[in-house]
Amino acid sequence: MRASCCFIEPSCRKVEICNPYPPGKTDRALSGKMTATSSSLRFSGCFVTLLIWGCTSVVCLVDEQLTAQQATTIAGGANSYSCMDYYSICQEFFGAPTMVCLHNLLQNLCIPKFNEAMTSMKSTNWCTWGNVSNYYSNLSHCTEEISDCLMIPWPNPLVEQTFVDIHSRFFKECPSEELSDPPPVIVMALVITPICLIPLMVSLVVLKTKNGDGSS
Repeated sequence: MRASCCFIEPSCRKVEICNPYPPGKTDRALSGKMTATSSSLRFSGCFVTLLIWGCTSVVCLVDEQLTAQQATTIAGGANSYSCMDYYSICQEFFGAPTMVCLHNLLQNLCIPKFNEAMTSMKSTNWCTWGNVSNYYSNLSHCTEEISDCLMIPWPNPLVEQTFVDIHSRFFKECPSEELSDPPPVIVMALVITPICLIPLMVSLVVLKTKNGDGSS
């Protein structure tokens, strides 16, 4: 089907203006273009909405993971506390995470567990490292964990004094390893060996001297 054209002849010049669409289909073409444009806008709006939703979901997941990482708890206790709990306690009762707050937390959370574990054993077993190493490690981990949550350097004078008090209470009577003399057999061997070697060395020197004199 041919396109419709009209002719204008101003100043004896023929100018042809053509409509690229056949007669009767111009409206439909324009309507199709408008429909396509509307569809594109609608699709772009949906895409932007989905993009915003996806970004929001990712941000929420990242926030949840960070929160889970910050909410670290101390293992080994019936009632576990997170760093936010320690910080809240210090803020509520002491105004800030100070050494005084740390002292109270250690006295109420870490040391009682260690004392209970030690008193449950016979005092004769306190000096055996295999019997107390687990409790000692738990106490050390507890003091370190709370100090880190309160952003207080570890070790610190308070923690050191805590372990000094524990040692003076439970391990004061434990014998310390000191340097002792070797067994008598080893002492005798170390003394006899040089004594026996002296005559042998003298004999070798004398023999060597005689051989040298004879050859000359």
